[in-house]
Order: sequence, then C-alpha cells, then structure tokens
Amino acid sequence: MNRVVITGLGAVTPIGNDVPTFWENAVAGKSGAGPITRFDPSAFRTRIACEVKGFKPEERLDRNEIRKNDLYTHYALYAADEAMQDSGFDVSAVSPFDCGVIWGTGMGGLRTIEQEITEYCKNPERPRFSPFFVPKIIPNIAAGAISIRYGLQGISFATISACATANAAIIDAFTYISIGKAKMMVAGGSEASITEAFIGGFAAMKAMSTRNDDPQSASRPFDAERDGFVMGEGAGALILEDYEHAKKRGAKIYAEIVGTAMTSDAYHISSTHPEGTGAAKGMELALKEARANPDEVDHLNGHATSTPVGDISEIKAIQTVFGNDLKHLKMSATKSMTGHLMGAAGAIEAVITVKSIQDGIIPPVINTVNADEQIPASLDIVYGEARETPVNLAISNTFGFGGHNAIVAFKKV
Repeated sequence: MNRVVITGLGAVTPIGNDVPTFWENAVAGKSGAGPITRFDPSAFRTRIACEVKGFKPEERLDRNEIRKNDLYTHYALYAADEAMQDSGFDVSAVSPFDCGVIWGTGMGGLRTIEQEITEYCKNPERPRFSPFFVPKIIPNIAAGAISIRYGLQGISFATISACATANAAIIDAFTYISIGKAKMMVAGGSEASITEAFIGGFAAMKAMSTRNDDPQSASRPFDAERDGFVMGEGAGALILEDYEHAKKRGAKIYAEIVGTAMTSDAYHISSTHPEGTGAAKGMELALKEARANPDEVDHLNGHATSTPVGDISEIKAIQTVFGNDLKHLKMSATKSMTGHLMGAAGAIEAVITVKSIQDGIIPPVINTVNADEQIPASLDIVYGEARETPVNLAISNTFGFGGHNAIVAFKKV
C-alpha cells in the first residue's frame, strides 16, 4: 500500500477566503456568524448564519466559469485553485490519467434551483429555463469543473453523505492513491446553503439556533444552553499525493493520512445514535488502520455542531474509544467559529487539523460558557483560547443525516 500525504491546501470560509487568513482567524477564535444578508430572513425562525464575506470569484475564476456555475462550484474552483498553487504540482510532468478529483457537496446548486423555479412560477404559461440550469445544479459538476480546469483525466466523481460528505471524499481519494490507482487527487467539498429553502427547512426541523439577537455566540458546542447549529457556507480543498512522488519532486508535505473509516449508525434519518456506537466504531477502525493506540492521539477536532443530542452522542463515542481518563486528548470544535458547512464541513476541518499538526496550535472552542453536565471533567476541551502544543496524531470526525460517519486520522511526517 502506498503512503498518502497532503501537499496543498485551499479554503473559502466564513472567517477567511484563503488558508492563511482562515487559519489566523481560527487561532484567534473569531466568529463568522452574523445576520443573514443573502435574503430577507425576517419571516424565519432563524435569521443568522455564518456567511462567506468579501468573496470575489473573479480573482481566481474566469468569466465563463462564473457565468456557467452555481455559487457552490465557484467556492469549489476557488479553493481548489489555491490548493493546486500551494502544492506546486505539475500535471504535465505525469500522466493526466494518474490525477483526479473527488469532490463532495450535500446539496449541489440549491441556489440555482430556487432561482429558476421561482422564475418559472411567476410565468408558468411561458416557461423559461437557463440552458445551464441542469449542469449548475447537479452535485458532481464541481468535480467535473475542477478536472476540466486542470486537465485531470483520472478518477473523478462526487460524494454525497450529508455532513460526512467531505471526509468521505478525502477517504475515497486516499484509498485510490494507496492502492496505486492514482498519484494525485484533489479532494474536498463545497456548499452554498444559505438560501430561503434550506434555512426554512432546517428551521422547520428546529435544528438551528434561534439566538438571533446574539449571532456571534450562537454556535456554542457543549454549552448547557446550546440550542442548535448555525448554518455556514464555503469550501475546503486538499491535494492528496503519493508520498514517494511528493518526496521525489521535493514537495512541501503538511501531514500524512494514516487512518480512515466510514460506518453507519443505522438508527435514524436525522439523529445520531444516542450512544454514538457508529462514531465509536469509526474512530476505532481509523486508529486500527493507523496502527495507533487511543492514548497516542494528541488532538481531536469534533463534529460538535452545537445540537443538544449530537454533542453528547459524540462525547459518549469518545469515551467508548478513549476511556474515562481523557486528559491526554485535547479536543476542539471549530464549528463554534465557522458554523456548520454541511457537505463542506469535513474539508475545512481537515485543513484546520492539518494546520494544527504543522504549527503545533489547537484552535479554541468559543462561546461555551457553562459546559453541559454530561461532559466529563477529565476531557481536555480547548475552551476560549488557542493552545500551543505539539500535535503528532490527530483525528477529524464528521457525521451526517442518514447515520453516515466518516473519520480521518492525520499524522506528522
């Protein structure tokens, strides 16, 4: 089996539209939340979100790419371009059939769907749809657009597993490289989900925070008064590469992927298993593949969306895997700053986890004032301020509606 390393990173997030800015603000504990500006939210229960700010697609995309694609693909192309430039990977130096894209999204072009159907409903007697309607909305088009831009002619497809989507994309890319079917893969996820229908749908489920008067403190994982997640948007991109190839070309190596796992709760369409059984098994399997013991894990970036049920089920899963003596495990929950990027969550959290390994800094969990009494006192959660500490082995968890769990373990090279 080939070793797989990360040689490039890219990000578009509510707290920064490139990796250096994103990382700086994550370390500083900056919240990306605020009132929704994408549409008038006054009639909705939830009127806050973590929006991407100051995004200028023309800085990395040409006019046709902007015109022909939905915002979720704009985010994807933008983040992928930063990652490709960061990696310094020369596609012309290898067979293009050894390079591919596995890119995920939870919803695809939801904004375009809403716009086109709204226009149709205004005048159904004379229907008019954009010729780009279908390619703008399908979930695989971001993967296709990235492959077209860079001439990557190898494996290319989309993953969809709700909020576990981006980690699933990373895991699939890792697998293809490890078994020798690719030398390089662009992997990640993007989401542009701050729309009337998506906000309205989640509000109807009572899954999102209604702390509308204080948006910056609304995403508060593990807090006793947490009342739901805050919607986010954006993209994260990683360049995964065969270790020997990266080493031969003198590439900068951020970290190695040493363990992955995907499991299912098989429990409920939207709720995690109350005991976290699927999540626990996923972490166990990822550590087994990494050939590591639980006490070797320095850092865990939790899924931790700030929902009453989800946060506790993840904690129970952690206790199952790591035991009750958790002082060695430093846990963060960066959705407290970025909100929940849905299908893109695992991608930006992978970027954060990799940067934690590179820089020896764990970003904080912000907004938690009074920890839920079910949180074990022995668990070292990095509340309030970032912590400088060596990180050799780290885990990033993601869980999605339908009971999908995807876990990735990263290690310092």
